[in-house]
Amino acid sequence: MNYESSVTADHGEPVIDDISEAGYGEKRSSKWKIALIILALALVAGVIGFLMLRGGEGGAAPAENDDSQAPAVTVVSPGRATIEGRISATGTLAARREMPVGVAGEGGRVVSVPVDAGDWVRQGQVLVVIDRSVQSQQAVSAAANVQVARADARLAQANLDRALKLVDRGFISKADVDRLTATRDSAAARVRVAEAQAAELRARNARLNVTAPAAGLVLERNVEPGQVVSAGSGSLFRIARGGEVELLAQVGETELKSISPGVAAQVTPVGTDQSFTGQVWQVSPVIDPQNRQGIARIALSYAPGLRPGGFASATINSGTLVAPMLPESAILSDDDGSFVYVIGEDNKAQRRSVETGLVTTDGIAVTGGLNGTEKVVLRAGGFLTEGETVVPKSQDEG
Repeated sequence: MNYESSVTADHGEPVIDDISEAGYGEKRSSKWKIALIILALALVAGVIGFLMLRGGEGGAAPAENDDSQAPAVTVVSPGRATIEGRISATGTLAARREMPVGVAGEGGRVVSVPVDAGDWVRQGQVLVVIDRSVQSQQAVSAAANVQVARADARLAQANLDRALKLVDRGFISKADVDRLTATRDSAAARVRVAEAQAAELRARNARLNVTAPAAGLVLERNVEPGQVVSAGSGSLFRIARGGEVELLAQVGETELKSISPGVAAQVTPVGTDQSFTGQVWQVSPVIDPQNRQGIARIALSYAPGLRPGGFASATINSGTLVAPMLPESAILSDDDGSFVYVIGEDNKAQRRSVETGLVTTDGIAVTGGLNGTEKVVLRAGGFLTEGETVVPKSQDEG
């Protein structure tokens, strides 16, 4: 063995003195092989997992045009329906023609108040009786002055008549006749003055009592016996002429244009389920710049359940509309506006922009973008994308 070793050394061949160096090289080669095997296994596992997620069978990827893998969606053809336009609004009840009643004359101490809030009154009925003891005496004095003036006028006329009989005999001059004529005319004028003064007092006395300007329902009473009232005392009564009531319905400016005088409305006061039929008699010509709303005034006949000052809701008829009707679930919206998904003949989803109108309990009217014959995705449209292939199913099949 020593001989073989020396020969090897003489020929310049390397001598392996340490066996550990050879083992190290073998280990490095084994690690690279293991790493490659692990990488290959990972790639195979990834491919298999991908195929499983895509629903592949036997490791084969499905065909891109395989309709069996397309999602099923429910579609509906809305057609065109006649829609009764209805606008919901709220507002405050008030007297349609409210009449504040105050003191028209000089006033005085209140003697009695024969009516109360809630009473019906007729035109000219006395509401407040005011003390007139002083005014009555003044009226008596004025009547006496009329009698005095009339007596003076009769005397002046008699003197003039006698003078005219003596003119032809020469006992009375023309100047005396003129003077007597003027006296007669002055006496007649004083009669008219006295009569006018007496009539004025009678009119003042008649105005002492506060009367109803028209027939209606007394809404409010603000006077009591013993109170001293005058023209500056404000309103003593508030009367609803004829008992008529109205609802001041607040309506948005976009809906206000759909309302016209004469349309019917149903009014329901808060706290009751009883509805009253009314009619819009006036639409506000202006819009409140603060809330962008206008007033639709709904006239109502008298009813005990309608109390001015109360709150009520109204449903106003706004005409009819012929348009497709879709449920709320079919209409989507984003920054570009409202839209639906329409399924074409190739079963691909197509986005279609639409304009919406009246909202009813049956759905939303589509005023633009659809003619009613399309197949519109009924639900889950938010999960679709433009151009995606689907399997359409009618609503009856779903």
